[in-house]
Amino acid sequence: MAHLLIFGLGYTAKRVAARMEAAGWRVEATGRDGSLDFADEAAVLEAIRRSTHVLSSVPPARDGTEPVLDAHEAAICGKQLFYLSSTGVYGDTGGAWVDESAPTGTGRRTSRAKADARWLEMGARVFRLPGIYGPGRSALDRVASGKAHRIDLPGQVFSRVHVEDIASGVALAMERDAPPGAYNLGDDLPTSQNAVIEHACALLGVEPPPLLSLDEAGLSEMAKGFYAENRRVANGKAKRVLGWRPRFPTFREGLASLL
Repeated sequence: MAHLLIFGLGYTAKRVAARMEAAGWRVEATGRDGSLDFADEAAVLEAIRRSTHVLSSVPPARDGTEPVLDAHEAAICGKQLFYLSSTGVYGDTGGAWVDESAPTGTGRRTSRAKADARWLEMGARVFRLPGIYGPGRSALDRVASGKAHRIDLPGQVFSRVHVEDIASGVALAMERDAPPGAYNLGDDLPTSQNAVIEHACALLGVEPPPLLSLDEAGLSEMAKGFYAENRRVANGKAKRVLGWRPRFPTFREGLASLL
């Protein structure tokens, strides 16, 4: 029986776990809600031994190290490997399209780019993810809580993806023994954050927040960094190789499902 070990049972990995369990796979995981303690080396090594597939959603540490590979690279070698990465590895493209052949490591996510490269060298399927949204984490929630912003940055666009579409893409790669390599999982309509917030406001029947400059918005440095890069992420490879089709091809379908 296929046996999946997940490092880091977070928001997205939980959806993958649920999907694979529904398909009859055995799933173990580390993390807050997982069955394993990452610090219990003996237990983790035994779980690795039992596993056929390993998925990591653990980001690089603040010092740039890669926790899972630094601790267990030798042990997981030879397993079917999967890693949740970020489209932030591509850096700023001035709004141009990027696919998996684009260079990485040129933006602010240098640690993520190094981790991405290490997993690729291990023969993993690396899923590069843009802005993730879903239940409890969407523009609807930000508008309802009064935390939504509209920033005056003409021409600024982002890609995004519903969490269930990530889970379906990862599941397809696992079930179909997809070739190792990088896969972008993003929706079909990169667009501005303002457009998404405005649509969420329309769905909720409220007025959009005022249009502010980046400085006026009082954003954290991390949030400002989000606006420092501008790109459109192409998802054609995932469609061709995995047979993946997003259930929520644009933010409109995604937000409607969450409403």
